[in-house]
Amino acid sequence: MVRIGAAEVRLLLDTHVFLWWNEGSPKLSRRVVELLSDPENRLLLSAASAWEILLKVQAGKLKLPATATAYLPARLAHYGIDPLPVTLAHMLAAEPLPAHHRDPFDRILVAQARVERLGIVTHDPQIRLYDVETVW
Repeated sequence: MVRIGAAEVRLLLDTHVFLWWNEGSPKLSRRVVELLSDPENRLLLSAASAWEILLKVQAGKLKLPATATAYLPARLAHYGIDPLPVTLAHMLAAEPLPAHHRDPFDRILVAQARVERLGIVTHDPQIRLYDVETVW
């Protein structure tokens, strides 16, 4: 588990985990629910995930109870999730990644986790193929 200091665990949420958490989905593992519910842990959502959500809403593949512009900031605030911007360092860290995953959003999450030393909360088996800590 990626820790800062003695207690805080820093976790980057995969897009599906963020959506499932907000839906109260039973698809989340017990361990994930415990980690996300622990106020000692620092949870982050990538700007890439926000963009992925927005694109899915615009394509009609995802329905939110409000516009993404209203929904995302409200849900981040509700759960105390910090936004993680995508930086040039993150983008460049994606270049040498093996082609385990073709989804550019997931590849950026892996790069961000590596640069920022974060664990990724994900159910995606392709992400687990990378040299990055995953939690499920």
